[in-house]
Amino acid sequence: MGMWAAVLLLGLGVGSVQSKVQAEFAPPTLNISLDDDPEERWAPLLQVFDPDFLKKAAAQVIDSTVPKWVHHAVQPVVMSLEKYIPQPYAGEIRGLAAHFGGSLSDVIILNFAYEVSAFCTSIIAQDSKGHLYHGRNLDYPHEVLRNLTVNLVFLKNGKVAYQGTSFAGYVGLWTGQSPKKFTVSGDQRGTEHWWNWWKNVVSAFIYRRSPVSWLVRETLEKAEDFYDAVMRLSKIPIITGVYYIVGGVRPGEGAVITRDRTGPADIWPLEPVNGEWYRVETNFDHWRPPPARDHRREAANKALNATGQDHINMETLYQVLSLFPVCNGITVYTTTMSAATPEKYQTLVRQKGCRPR
Repeated sequence: MGMWAAVLLLGLGVGSVQSKVQAEFAPPTLNISLDDDPEERWAPLLQVFDPDFLKKAAAQVIDSTVPKWVHHAVQPVVMSLEKYIPQPYAGEIRGLAAHFGGSLSDVIILNFAYEVSAFCTSIIAQDSKGHLYHGRNLDYPHEVLRNLTVNLVFLKNGKVAYQGTSFAGYVGLWTGQSPKKFTVSGDQRGTEHWWNWWKNVVSAFIYRRSPVSWLVRETLEKAEDFYDAVMRLSKIPIITGVYYIVGGVRPGEGAVITRDRTGPADIWPLEPVNGEWYRVETNFDHWRPPPARDHRREAANKALNATGQDHINMETLYQVLSLFPVCNGITVYTTTMSAATPEKYQTLVRQKGCRPR
C-alpha cells in the first residue's frame, strides 16, 4: 500500500496546507466481550454489517493488495490454524469466517493484508499544563474501508478494558486507548514495502512473530502503564517494521518507537522541558528527511508551532490533523484521544478524505 499512497500523494501535489474538509461521520460503536469464547466475540458485528457486503469488501481489499501466491502460502495455516496463529486470534478468525460465511483462508489473508498498509500520520503533544493529547490519521487506498470503520469497546468482567478503532473483519488494532493508562497508534515504516510480503509471512508463521496490530491489542490489554507499554512495544518481536506512538497520563509521557522486526531501532521521547512538546511521525524515520514528494511532516510541524503549546487541545489537534496534506485523499479516519480523559475518545470517518483548496 505504501506505493499506492505515494502515487496518490504525488497526484495531490504540494499545494496549500489548507484543507477542504469533506463530510465526516462517526462510525458505529460495538462492545466486544473478552469474557466470551473467542469464536463468538465478533458476533456483534452482525448488528450493523451485512455479511454479503463484508464478503464483497474483503474481496476488493484482497484482490487489490495481496499477491496471488499468498493464497497458496496460507493453505497449511488453514489446515492447522492453531499451530501457526496463537489464541485468542485463531479462535476469533475462525469465528469471523463462520459468522460471515466467508472462507477461513480469506479471513486470514484479509487480516495480514492490513499489516503492511497503514500509511499514516500520528501526533503526540503536551500542553503547557502537562496534559497529553494523541491524534492520528489512518490512510488506506481503499474507499470501501470508510464503510467498514468501527469503534470497538473491549469489555472484561463487564468493565472497559480498552478501546480502539478498526475495520469490520479485522482482529487487530492500529489505534487504541487503555483508559487512565496510555494511548497508542501504529504507522507503517517507510522502509518496509508491500512487496516484502514473503518476509512477513515467514516472520508470522515460521518464527511466530506477532503482527504489529496484534501487539497493539495485546499491549492495551496487559500493560500496566505508559512505561510498561513502551517496553512491550519496543522489545516483543513483530513481523515487520513499524512506528509505535505512545502517550501516557503524566507530563513527559510520550514517545515514538521506531521498530525493526526484532527490537527498537530508536525511541524518541517528548522533551517538553527543552521545548520539544510534540512529536510528529508519518512513515519515515524522524532523523532522516522525508521524500521530497511528501509534505505531511512539514505541514504538521508548521501547524503545531503556529498553534502553540498554550493552545493545544483535542479540538486544535483535530484541526492540525485536518490540514492538507496531513489529511489527504486517502485518509480514512481521524482519531483524537487522551488516556487521562478516556471519555473524550473520538473517531470521525473522512467520507471523501481531504483536498487542497
